[in-house]
Amino acid sequence: MNDSFLNYHHLRYFHAIATEGHLTRAAAHLHLSQSALSLQLRKLEESLGHALFLREGKRLVLTEAGRITLDHARRIFSTGQDLIATLSQTGGGPRRVLRVGTVSTLSRNFLLSFFRPLIGREDCELVIQSGSLQDLLTRLGTHTLDLVLSQFAVPRDAHTNWHSHLLDEQEVSLVGRPVRPKRRYPDCLANTPLILPGPESGIRIAFDRVLDAAGLHPVIAAEVDDMAMLRLLARESDALTLVPRVVVRDELKSRQLVECHRFSEIRETFYAITPTRRFPNPLARELLTAWKLPEKRRNPPTSL
Repeated sequence: MNDSFLNYHHLRYFHAIATEGHLTRAAAHLHLSQSALSLQLRKLEESLGHALFLREGKRLVLTEAGRITLDHARRIFSTGQDLIATLSQTGGGPRRVLRVGTVSTLSRNFLLSFFRPLIGREDCELVIQSGSLQDLLTRLGTHTLDLVLSQFAVPRDAHTNWHSHLLDEQEVSLVGRPVRPKRRYPDCLANTPLILPGPESGIRIAFDRVLDAAGLHPVIAAEVDDMAMLRLLARESDALTLVPRVVVRDELKSRQLVECHRFSEIRETFYAITPTRRFPNPLARELLTAWKLPEKRRNPPTSL
């Protein structure tokens, strides 16, 4: 950034354009001509030394610098409100924003453990959006997300700039409600239906290979992509459920569920995917650093 004066009104105009995604609609909202608004935007970009939008058809899409400017603009506006609130003794304060995308099939227990360092903090706002990995990567590429959490690493090549950070590996087990007598694996598979992750799941693919190698052909009662639903079905049905231990950690501890067999050769992996950015979000770096601390890995937080 150069020494040019940062005009507060320019930020208001920019915020309107970013919100509308369209120069004409923003101009109408602000009761300005399109040419006048375009001029104000250009002055802000010159002041900051970076382009803030890319044009995609008729829409304006934020650049990385634009996304960061939008975050700062919101904090500046919040600071202005904080000034008013402070002088009127109503409290309040500016906060940083972290936008995280989570693959919809991820364990809620794991997510809670990962986000715990930011939960309850007054200086930051955590925005969590779920979806498919491809959709989340698209949003990561357009700077509307700062971080994506997934069970899979993302290949990096000449056309992508993703970094896949391995956060954890969780053991996978067959679990079920307590029964007597308790049968050992693979006898526990005889005449007992299974509830399994969907066929595209990494642990399901590995489990199918184990079964094929052993010549086992159990009855499949259900295939479920969502880990939260797997947890519920494991608790409510008489079937055995293939699930990462972290998903049913509380149920195993309380003996509501018991382990029939633990597969040392099958692991559920958890990755944080970040892009190469000139201006990385400091909250994302803070979360990744906190998770890598030795005490975090030795003593994961108790989850709900």
